[in-house]
Amino acid sequence: MTASEAPSPTQTANVPLSQVLVDANLISEEQLQQAHQLQQQGKGSLGSILVESGWVNSESLAMALSLYLNLPLIDLKRHAVQPNVLRHVPEEIARKHHLVGLDTIDGALAVVMADPTDFQVIEELTARSGMRIMPMVGIRDDIDTAINLNYKASGEIQRQLTQLAPSFEHAAEREGPRQVEVTAEDPVVRAVDMMLEQAVHDRASDIHITPTQDSVVVRYRVDGLLQQTLSLPHGIQQPLLSRIKVLAEMNIAETRRHQDGQFSVMFGETEIFFRVATSDTTWGEMAVLRLLGRSQETLDLTALGLPPESLKSLRKMLQAPFGMILVAGPTGSGKTTTLYAALNQIERQHLNIMTIEDPVETDFHLINQIKVNRAAGITFASGLRAIMRLDPDVIMVGEIRDHETADVATQAALTGHLVLSSVHANDAPGALFRLANLGIERYLEASAVLGVVAQRLVRRICPHCKTLATPTPEEQAAYRADMNEELTHYSTGQGCNFCRQSGYLGRIGVFEVLVMGVSLQELLLAPASASELKTEAVRQGMIPMRRNGMLLVKHGITTPKEVMRNVYSLD
Repeated sequence: MTASEAPSPTQTANVPLSQVLVDANLISEEQLQQAHQLQQQGKGSLGSILVESGWVNSESLAMALSLYLNLPLIDLKRHAVQPNVLRHVPEEIARKHHLVGLDTIDGALAVVMADPTDFQVIEELTARSGMRIMPMVGIRDDIDTAINLNYKASGEIQRQLTQLAPSFEHAAEREGPRQVEVTAEDPVVRAVDMMLEQAVHDRASDIHITPTQDSVVVRYRVDGLLQQTLSLPHGIQQPLLSRIKVLAEMNIAETRRHQDGQFSVMFGETEIFFRVATSDTTWGEMAVLRLLGRSQETLDLTALGLPPESLKSLRKMLQAPFGMILVAGPTGSGKTTTLYAALNQIERQHLNIMTIEDPVETDFHLINQIKVNRAAGITFASGLRAIMRLDPDVIMVGEIRDHETADVATQAALTGHLVLSSVHANDAPGALFRLANLGIERYLEASAVLGVVAQRLVRRICPHCKTLATPTPEEQAAYRADMNEELTHYSTGQGCNFCRQSGYLGRIGVFEVLVMGVSLQELLLAPASASELKTEAVRQGMIPMRRNGMLLVKHGITTPKEVMRNVYSLD
């Protein structure tokens, strides 16, 4: 539709909403009369009252309006709101009247409205934008979702900090960089609070604050990828980092040396921990904030994405009275989540479960959790030795990264304790070789290790914009190599408001579970190579990670590109 083809606001308003709904037999005259009475009492717009009263659903209302007013019905699940139009439609008006700007078309502002017969708000938007309004119809629930997704705190943060930048720059020039401090009353405090809240809202795992030659860039890591959120004046860098350092109890005067700290913030009833690391770079000090904190309701083994047979194998290992279960993968592959879900599976009432972690990311009832504190001399190894004197039944070690920790953990597994831990390794057989590289004798490994869970994370296809695509020759070859069958088409996301045009929403694990049987123990003692161990593990029933990834492709959960990007092999 072009601007010239669109109905004018006057034409739209000439047909009352009440007449449209009665003519369409969606409401009765009695319901209309009651709705008018509520409207006169200031209970909201007619459309809102009818929907909230349950007399008409928002989908039927939108279809009727589109048909009777000859206006396009816009599916906001598939149509992207263009960021440049948001400034023409204030958030307060958007929320009050259930409308959202969509795009500019031939000089007109396209606005998706739950009630396009609201001539008063159309006039107000015309005056504010200086453009002709092109009304369109949308489903109210979808409009409200689009508002939540598109009107972010980032705009307000950008506005506040950009206005503050000159005053901080002048203060730094006058007093020197170490004298520019942030007090609790400063607007930068509110801006940082909004930045943290927005990161939680966007499901970010990390916040990156990076200085460049002429600006400070703020990026959120969402579903494993960094997305730029803000670009701020360079002068705001120091007060921004000073506020974060104050929260994390770090030295605000030290800008050249690496620092670590942490703090927590309550968002509603959820406490989120922020682990902070800063370091000096060419253009100034940068900071990375890792968001930690999970609801125990989500720490369920069945929600991780383990295939049924692999889940059965892991549950059987968790029932063992002693031995070691390793979770393997690179940084950011979800190892801690798997360890926590495994702990959540174990009955706690009659067992002493203890952990040594860096840091403690989730608090568990009836689990004794110890935090690594190197300043106090508490390391993984020393903490594990202390735990051994506290009559534990089950021990979780956050990570095995040195010989001492590996040695104590192995001895604990051999002396009647169930030990869970993580290691950095590419696959399940690689985890066994990682222990050997840390100095653990193979005969001890063969006796202590019950099994290994290796994993990666891939992005899930957005269910709101899911469609079919044809694979490239490279994708066909990769699928054929792992599945021994052809891939003619696969599911993908074409991008929508719900997934911010990425085509993906959320992540799921891709796993391989190795169970240490007699034949694998013999190969480990032989000693065999990693490829020989993998071949035998597959013969014993292990499904390789790549194949599990391609099974997710087959079931329409992720894409070949995601599996190829994340579940790679150097073989």
